Amino acid sequence: MTKVEAMADAPHTTDDRCSITQGTLQDFAPGEGVTAGAQSPGFDDHAWLPIDIPGGVHRTLLAAGRIPDPFYDQNEKDVAWMEEREWWYRIPLTIPEAPLNEGERMLLVFTGVDTFATFYLDGQEIGRSENMFRPAEFDISEQAKPGATQTLAICFHPPLLAVEDRPKGPWPENDPRTAMRKAQYGFGWDWGPRLPTIGLWRPAELRRVRGGTITGVHLTTVELAPDARQAVVKIRVEAEPVSPQGPLSAEITLAEPGSDRRWQATVTAADEEEGLDQSVYLTIPEPKLWWTHDLGDQPLYTLSVILKVGDRVADSTTVQAGIRTIVLDQAVDTAEPGTRFFRFFLNGVPTFAKGANWIPADSFVGAIPDARYTNLLTLARDANMTMLRVWGGGIYEHDIFYDECDRLGILVWQDFMFACAGYPENEDFAREVDLEARYQVRRLRSHPCMALWCGNNENQWITDSIYWNRPKPPYGELYYNVIIPEAVATLDGSVPYWPGSPYGGDDYNSMEDGDRHNWDAWHGQFPRRFGEEPRSEFTPESVSYRRYGEDLGRFISEFGLHASPVVETLRRAIPEDQRFHHSASMDWHNKDTPKNKGDMLMESVTGVPETLEDYIDFSQIAQAEGLKFGIEHFRRRTPHCSGALVWQLNDCWPVLSWSVIDYDGFGKAGYYYLGRVFSPVLASFREEGDAVALWITNDTRLAVTDTVTVTLGAFSGDVLHRENVEIAVGPHTSAEVRAWPAPSDGADRYLRAESGSALFPANRHFFVPIKDLKRAAARPELTFAPIDPHTLRATVAAPADGYAYFVHLGCPVPGTRFSDNFIDLAPGERRTLTVTNEAHELSPDHIRLGWR
Repeated sequence: MTKVEAMADAPHTTDDRCSITQGTLQDFAPGEGVTAGAQSPGFDDHAWLPIDIPGGVHRTLLAAGRIPDPFYDQNEKDVAWMEEREWWYRIPLTIPEAPLNEGERMLLVFTGVDTFATFYLDGQEIGRSENMFRPAEFDISEQAKPGATQTLAICFHPPLLAVEDRPKGPWPENDPRTAMRKAQYGFGWDWGPRLPTIGLWRPAELRRVRGGTITGVHLTTVELAPDARQAVVKIRVEAEPVSPQGPLSAEITLAEPGSDRRWQATVTAADEEEGLDQSVYLTIPEPKLWWTHDLGDQPLYTLSVILKVGDRVADSTTVQAGIRTIVLDQAVDTAEPGTRFFRFFLNGVPTFAKGANWIPADSFVGAIPDARYTNLLTLARDANMTMLRVWGGGIYEHDIFYDECDRLGILVWQDFMFACAGYPENEDFAREVDLEARYQVRRLRSHPCMALWCGNNENQWITDSIYWNRPKPPYGELYYNVIIPEAVATLDGSVPYWPGSPYGGDDYNSMEDGDRHNWDAWHGQFPRRFGEEPRSEFTPESVSYRRYGEDLGRFISEFGLHASPVVETLRRAIPEDQRFHHSASMDWHNKDTPKNKGDMLMESVTGVPETLEDYIDFSQIAQAEGLKFGIEHFRRRTPHCSGALVWQLNDCWPVLSWSVIDYDGFGKAGYYYLGRVFSPVLASFREEGDAVALWITNDTRLAVTDTVTVTLGAFSGDVLHRENVEIAVGPHTSAEVRAWPAPSDGADRYLRAESGSALFPANRHFFVPIKDLKRAAARPELTFAPIDPHTLRATVAAPADGYAYFVHLGCPVPGTRFSDNFIDLAPGERRTLTVTNEAHELSPDHIRLGWR
C-alpha cells in the first residue's frame, strides 16, 4: 500500500496536498504490460518490488539484489538490457474522504517523469508524458472516488523505441537522444556511463485545488541606489482560476530577515473570468543586499502570498528571495582593441567569477540525498568558488541545489538542457521546448543566486565546426534565438540571457568576445575563425597546460585536465587484479578517447607513471599544476578576463575524469590548489623572457595593502635572496608590483611569496617542470593532537635541509574533510591541518601521509 501523507515541505497549502511516496515495480517486454493487464485494478502485483517515490528503477533493482552495482568494474554492460524493457509502476491511491465541493478540482501532479510514460487510473488511460523536465498534471475530478482506494498504473516505455519514428537532429547523425527531452548524459558522455534513467524522479502528489491556484511568484530588484541605501523591488504574482466564483486577489507580504520590518500589498484581477498576472513595486530603505560569499552576506527575505477567491483562501505559497542586481557587462574593452568585456556586475560591483562546471551529482538523479548537495556545494564555497555553471547535458537541478547556492553565496550560470548536438525543429518538439523553458524560468527566477540563462552547451560552436564549409541545416537555433529568450524575457526579464556556451565573436569560441571553452589544452585544439577548417592534434606539446598562457579570452567558461580519483575511491570501484594503469577496468572508467591523452600530459609534467600510486599522484599533480597555471594567468588579466570556470567540479560515478572532487566526495589535489588560487586576493609569479614578476590580484571591494616577503630559495634549504615588497592594489584590479631577473638555471630553486598579514595564501613558482626539478624527495614529519572523537589536528613539518612537495593526508572513510591538503613545505616549515568527519570517529590510524 502506498503511503499518502501531507507534504510537510510543500510551498503551498499543505492540507490540500498529499504526497505519493511509494509504489511497486515490474518490467515487461515492450507492449506486454497492457496485454498482461498491468494497468487493471485487479492485477496481481504481490511479487512486484517496492519502489520509493521519488526514486528510480536502477537504484531499486540494485537495493533488491536484482542487478550488480553498475559502477563497479565493467558492470555497466550487465545492466544495458534495462533501457530495452517496459517498466511499470502500480500505486494504490487512497482518495480523501471529503467529496469535492463546487468549484474544486482533484489533480494528480508528477513533478518529474522520466520520460515516456502512459498513466492509467483503474485501468483507463488518463494521459501521457514525454518530457523529463516539466511536470505532468492530470485532472481526475470525474474519476476520483472519495474514500476509495483506486489503482494508479504507469507504463514507462523504452526511450529508443518511443522516438524510433520521430525527427532527429542533423548531428550526431540519427542520434535518438536528440529527439528526447531527457537528460542527455544518461546515454553516455566522455566522463559518464550509459545508464539512461527511468521512473518518477521528483515528487508526486494528489492535489485538491480550491477556486484558484498560484502559478508563479517573482521578486526582482529593479532599482538600487548608487550608495545602496535604497532599493525598489518588483513582486509579480501569477494565478489561474479553477472555476469562476469571484475575482482572484493576492495578499503579499515581504519580511526582512533578522528584523520586524514588513511590507504588504494586495493585487486583484479585473473580473472573475480572468487569471491574475499583476505586479507591485515596493521601496525598501536600507536594504539587506545579497552578495556572493566573498563580497558580503546572503540575507534572504521571506515572500508570502495568499491567493483568495472572494473572501476564501484558495492557495498560498512562501519563497525565499534576495535583493540584488545582476548585470552582464559587454562594453567595448578599449584597452584591448577589437574586444568586449564579458563581466558580471553584482549590486553594481564588477566581479571575477571563480568556479567550476557542475554535472549531475549521480548517474541516478531520482534519489540523491540532500546531504550530498550540501556537502558538494559547501566544498565549492570553501574552495572560494563564487559561480557554478549547471551544464546543459544534465538536469535542471533539484530545488536543494539552488536553495543551497542562495544560502552559501554562489552564483549560478544556468544552461538549458541541450548539449553537443543538433536538435530537430519540428512543431511537437518545439512545443515541448517552449513549455519546458517557461516552467523552468518560473521555477528558478526568484533565486538570488541566478546570474545567467544560457541556451545550450556547445551547439552553435560544434555545428559551425562540422559545417564550416557548407550550409548549416536547422539544428536548434529556433530554441536558442527565439523560443527560450522569449520565455526568459516574458517571465523573468532581470537575469541576462546568452544564446549558448561558448558564444560570441569570429568563431563562436572566440577570444575577443563572449565566453570561451579552452580545450586547446588537453584536447589539443587550435583557435580558428569562421570559414576555417577545425584543427587538433594529440602530442605532449599540443595537450600541454602551458597553452593556457596563450589564451586572451574574455571569460573562460570551460577548461580542465584529467586526474585520477583518490586511491580509496578506486578501491571501491576497481577489482584488485585490475588496479594498474590502463587495465581493462581502469580504461573502462575513463570514457575519454584516446585513452593515452593523460599520458601525453603527464609526459611533459611528471613523466609517465609506472605504478598505480604513480598514476594517481602524477595525474593529480598534472591537473593541479595545470589549473594553477591557467587560473593565475586568467586572473592576472583582470578585468579583460572576468571569469574562470573549471571543467568540472564533481562526478556522477567513480571515474577518471576532469573533476576536482571525486564521486566519493574526496578532493583531488586540484581541489585544494583551487582553494588557494581562487583566494579573493592572489599573489602569483609570471615568467616572461629573462624576468620574473610578482603580481597581486585583488577581487575584493576594497583596496589592499600588505608587506609581501619574497624568497628565492634552494631546495637544499639555503636562502639565496629574500626581500620585503610593499604593495598597494585597488579593488577589482590585477597589477605587477615587482620584477627580478630570472635565474639562468632554476632547476634547483623556487620562488615564494608570503603575506605579512595573512591577506593571501603563500604561493610559489618553479622555473622548470616538476620532472626536471633538481631536488631530493624530503620526507615530512607527521604528528597528531586529537581534538575530539571526530576531529584530529595534524602537524606536518619539512626537514631543515629539504623542500617537501605535494604533502598530503589521506583517509579511507568517506566524508572526511581536510582544512587544506596537497601543500608544499619550504625547508624547516611546519603547517597544522584539521581533519574532521562528522559521521565517523577518527583516529591517527585512519590517516596516511604522502609526498613527492
